[in-house]
Amino acid sequence: MRRFIFMCLLALGTFLLPARATCQGMPVYDNTNFITLGKQILEAAKQTENLIKTVEFMRQQKERIEKVSNVVKQLKAVRELARNNERLFDVVRNDVRHILNSPYIKPEEIIRVSQSFENIIENSLEDLDFVQQILSSDYLKMTDAERAEVLKERETRSKEMVAEIERKTKRYQDIISFREMQDKINNRATNY
Repeated sequence: MRRFIFMCLLALGTFLLPARATCQGMPVYDNTNFITLGKQILEAAKQTENLIKTVEFMRQQKERIEKVSNVVKQLKAVRELARNNERLFDVVRNDVRHILNSPYIKPEEIIRVSQSFENIIENSLEDLDFVQQILSSDYLKMTDAERAEVLKERETRSKEMVAEIERKTKRYQDIISFREMQDKINNRATNY
């Protein structure tokens, strides 16, 4: 019964409406458009969520790469420090022994020569102890970048020590060569 009344009212409404309203037609809503729009919005939200996850993952990877990069820098600096200290010890072991055993170095100079080289070696050992403290403990709550910077400074300092010890060794070898030449000149046999 309700349906019948509804149909009658609908038919009556179409006849009683002015001609303009019937010419334009009634707007038709397509439910499939709303459904596809909703699906597109859901898909865009999923893609945005995936994009946010990807950005977060990339940020984490960047941080990890920076940490690894800093560790590699630290390892390179430590390796260079070890090489420089090894060179220092080799120079002291070989060249300084040769200098101190030379008959052209005076006894009062031996103490001065050995002390100058000993000071350089002590500084080198102190640097190694400091580096060990930096690497073994969380010294001063440093970040990896700060730790790498300090190690780089120590590496530069060790290079300077190597250059200084080589300069001193060369100077003492030149002194020995000069005194040896002077001795040969002074003690040569003359055939007049």
